[in-house]
Amino acid sequence: MHLLETLQYLAYDPGITPSGGGLPGLAVLRNVVNSINLFAIVAVVGALAVSLGVWAWGHHTGGHQAEANGKKGAVVAAGAALGLGAANGVVAFFSALGSQVH
Repeated sequence: MHLLETLQYLAYDPGITPSGGGLPGLAVLRNVVNSINLFAIVAVVGALAVSLGVWAWGHHTGGHQAEANGKKGAVVAAGAALGLGAANGVVAFFSALGSQVH
């Protein structure tokens, strides 16, 4: 009967929480993720510049398809920038929200 109570307790609370510094190489992984985020932000800046250029070119030449594609590209680039900037906060928010589930 004692084993059954222990298993029931573990099913409700396994006692696992994230802790920093538990594995070697965590600093290297953080640097890699930060670098990926930086490259993505630089790519989004380039995509936004190209999209705005296509939008302007389409507008001034009467190319409605190019203008529409430029607008779509600008919106997508802006959304990507928002997502990249908010990624850390979104993950922290949902991690804190998930830790409240019992």
